[in-house]
Amino acid sequence: MKKLRYIIAISAIFAVSSCDDYLDTENLSEKSLENFYKTPTDINEAMAGVYNAIYTANVHSEEQVAANLMDNMMLGGGGPDDKSAKWVDNFEDPAEDTYRDMWKQSYNGIARANAIIEKIPLADFSKDFNTPQEAEEFKKQALGEALFMRAFFYFRLAKFFGGVPMITTYGGDRLVPRATYTETFAQIAADLKLAIETMPATPFTSIPTSRYGHANKWVAEAYLGRVFLFYTGYMSNMEKQATTDLPLAGGGSLTGAQVATYLDDCINNSGYKLATDFRNLWPYSYINKSAKSNTVLPWAAAEGLSWVGQDGITPTFGTGNFETMFMQRFSFGDWGWTNGNIYTNRLALFNSLRGNSLVPFGEGWGWCTVNPKLYSGWDDADPRKRGSILEVGRADQGTAGYAADKGDHETGYVNKKYTSLQHDNGKGSNVGMFVQMYAWANTDMQLMHAQDFILMRFADVLLMHSEITKTADGMNAVRRRAGNLPPVAYSLENIKAERLHELAFEGLHWFDLVRWGDVDTAFNDVIQVRNSGVDANYSVKYRTETKGLVPIPETEIRLLNGVYNQNPGW
Repeated sequence: MKKLRYIIAISAIFAVSSCDDYLDTENLSEKSLENFYKTPTDINEAMAGVYNAIYTANVHSEEQVAANLMDNMMLGGGGPDDKSAKWVDNFEDPAEDTYRDMWKQSYNGIARANAIIEKIPLADFSKDFNTPQEAEEFKKQALGEALFMRAFFYFRLAKFFGGVPMITTYGGDRLVPRATYTETFAQIAADLKLAIETMPATPFTSIPTSRYGHANKWVAEAYLGRVFLFYTGYMSNMEKQATTDLPLAGGGSLTGAQVATYLDDCINNSGYKLATDFRNLWPYSYINKSAKSNTVLPWAAAEGLSWVGQDGITPTFGTGNFETMFMQRFSFGDWGWTNGNIYTNRLALFNSLRGNSLVPFGEGWGWCTVNPKLYSGWDDADPRKRGSILEVGRADQGTAGYAADKGDHETGYVNKKYTSLQHDNGKGSNVGMFVQMYAWANTDMQLMHAQDFILMRFADVLLMHSEITKTADGMNAVRRRAGNLPPVAYSLENIKAERLHELAFEGLHWFDLVRWGDVDTAFNDVIQVRNSGVDANYSVKYRTETKGLVPIPETEIRLLNGVYNQNPGW
């Protein structure tokens, strides 16, 4: 099976304690900071543990699920009993620990990254490689990767919670108060800058397939752009403190021009590029090929779509994906796992059609239904409209048999990028596309979503470059790829529209609204919906006093006995 699941290699690290007896002995049976991190295998196992912290047990702690629910272009959805989705959609938190798993897992990832950052400079890998240069490159990549991942987790925390406790050593004191918003972002920026300076400048086209999915220098440059835009936007528009620079821990700052230089490097030297057709980024473009002789999605056949795959330039399926830069890798679930189904793509599960198991779009929980405003306000000439939004009740979309009134907040529109795909398995039953591609035996509709979630792709790099430099080249390159759309002049409004349409449902629009300060005006629409068969009016809500932040988990506040202060409005 091509797909790999990140496995926690080290569940806990215990310091070897000394004693006052006649002889101190080294623990030879357990891994510790003293006897580990000495070989490339050790480092690779430890790095797998860092990546594993991306996954969370509670679905609301998954960044993309939470961000889509809070976004104004997506509604709560689900059934009458799916109260938690509606709570998040309306910026409520009666469960008090809705986001605790995000908090816990982020700090798990930070602790594991801290251990690598501390120990790898002391390691000697010369005997494990043919040349000193190879050993040094491995060392630099591993150190830079750990720095990037520490920044990644702190950025995830900061976007949701604001300033958070800064723990930058493995044995660092956890009983520390929250850092300020600026201090938090200064550490994130410093880690990303050092990661960029440390990791080798290996073009994506030269990265071996065994390294697909790992962060690299170009991913760090892209994230530096995202961090810059979020921090300067948030401070200027939410905190009302006009800010043009991104601070660095230890002193200094980065200007927009400096960040743009990093993005220039990524654009010109990384080897990443746009897919020829935007729609080929999403696996629905493969469904007819997967179904072999059956055309189960007439629209995709008529448009001549061909999936680029999700495993890099030489994928098992597809034509080669040069656009996806960083992703959350997913595999199949199994109810026997200790952590349940966290390694399956739950965004695809929870977004899929409620109560409808169709071909090729399968069944899920019906969360995050799409605001009709997005569909009606989107130019029909833009192929991304039908490439992003699934319309129910259309034969060419494979939804002619859709049965309505199965859930709440039904609008007739569904997220097409991340929804369940299935077709007949040749044995008389409909089975998920990924299950059939990877010959997976378990066909539970809740466990068979192996589609990667894209965290960063090259199109966003181009859009960020346009926004930072206030030039139209990157934006128009994305428009040209979308369907030869006519070029437009640079303006903030044009950038906003382009990001909305290019990156719809990818967990980014909510954060764009926050950093632009648009959250105060974006949630006033009255939307006509069907709630389990009853016509109703619905409004997505937002509370300005929160400043776009979610609550610090109450359990964490209690455990630390008041060291943490709660966010405003919660």
